[in-house]
Amino acid sequence: MLQEWLGRPHVAQWWQPTPTLKEVQEEFGPLTVPGARDQAYIASADGRDIGYIQSYVVKDSGGGWWPDEQDPGARGIDQFLANADQLGRGLGTELIRAFLERLFADVSVSRVQTDPAPDNLRAIRCYEKSGFRRVREVDTPDGCALLMACDRSR
Repeated sequence: MLQEWLGRPHVAQWWQPTPTLKEVQEEFGPLTVPGARDQAYIASADGRDIGYIQSYVVKDSGGGWWPDEQDPGARGIDQFLANADQLGRGLGTELIRAFLERLFADVSVSRVQTDPAPDNLRAIRCYEKSGFRRVREVDTPDGCALLMACDRSR
């Protein structure tokens, strides 16, 4: 299911390259292991799977990601909605707000950040409506991104 979602045009546009089934199994599964640095979930609403959301510890995340981060309480998130017909209806904002509430329930989490492509205006608006602020453009292993952050004090 996740591999099929990643291949959908509205997702693949921002999550490139689309992984093979083996790559999805290696990178994304099992989705959630208690106590792991990375946590991933299939989001659902009204009994239907609607998307994917993940969090990770930013400090020491490796792979060239965030080498200067020193805050052990910083978390990164990524997400997408599975169905193009659900875009622009506030569902992504609801998903992110609920996930922020879950993350900030852990008192050790100080900040949540994300890094959409600077031209992914739909995602940027969604993150802003969810409480994120624009920080700056950054170079990442995936190219130029807009670093956005939401602090516990939001």
